[in-house]
Amino acid sequence: MKLPRAAALPLSLLLGATLALTGAATAQADSTAAAVDYVALGDSYSSGVGAGAYDSSSGDCKRTPRAYPALWAAANSPSSFAFTACSGARTNDVTAGQLAPLSAATDLVSITIGGNDAGFADVMTTCVLESEANCVARVNQAKSYVDSTLPARLDSVYQAIRSKAPAARVVVLGYPRFYRIGGSCLAGLTENERRAINGAADHLNTATAKRAADHGYTFADVVPAFTGHEICSGSAWLHSVNWLNIGESYHPTASGQSGGYLPAFRNAL
Repeated sequence: MKLPRAAALPLSLLLGATLALTGAATAQADSTAAAVDYVALGDSYSSGVGAGAYDSSSGDCKRTPRAYPALWAAANSPSSFAFTACSGARTNDVTAGQLAPLSAATDLVSITIGGNDAGFADVMTTCVLESEANCVARVNQAKSYVDSTLPARLDSVYQAIRSKAPAARVVVLGYPRFYRIGGSCLAGLTENERRAINGAADHLNTATAKRAADHGYTFADVVPAFTGHEICSGSAWLHSVNWLNIGESYHPTASGQSGGYLPAFRNAL
């Protein structure tokens, strides 16, 4: 439920500081996975924020065995599996701190990246706590960034992956739409705000898919898998704003990882 704007303002710093892209279906083994060396990169949609059961050794990266990379590895037993995705990661964090496991022997790479660069946390903070006009304006600002600046940042990541893992198959996964329009939400964002946020997700996915294709990578669209499981659907695979655990807000649940991201990844192989 959306708090009154005046009452919610003291929580804005907490939300802005911690909200970052950060019922399991049975994974099916892929017969092509034998002798595969797999590296999973990216932000919190790959580390598994929102799915729970975090590996304490991963610290603030919040990696979990419930995330799609770990689920796929558990089902397919690749020769090696390196899991470096980290909550809050931006493109420069991937190039600076996640690529060490890549080598000429790497066969498979997965990644979600770009949402934090585009200002995901600030967009959602603005939309939850401020007016509809401010929300739509902030969404449009993020879309402008996706058009003007993000492509070069994605290029830098994709080029770095290819340089370190020249033979790898690279799967770039997108982001879901957050909201079902005309759904069962009784309070919260307006329909115009929800439409704007969904449109921004589509805009980001389109830009990411284009950059991935230009580098010869496979783009895996997760929107179809999440259709019917958005916030306000009555069967959501995404957390709405959670004032008791802000960091999990707007992230996939365990069901979103196993029923949404895992099949999209598997189908892209």
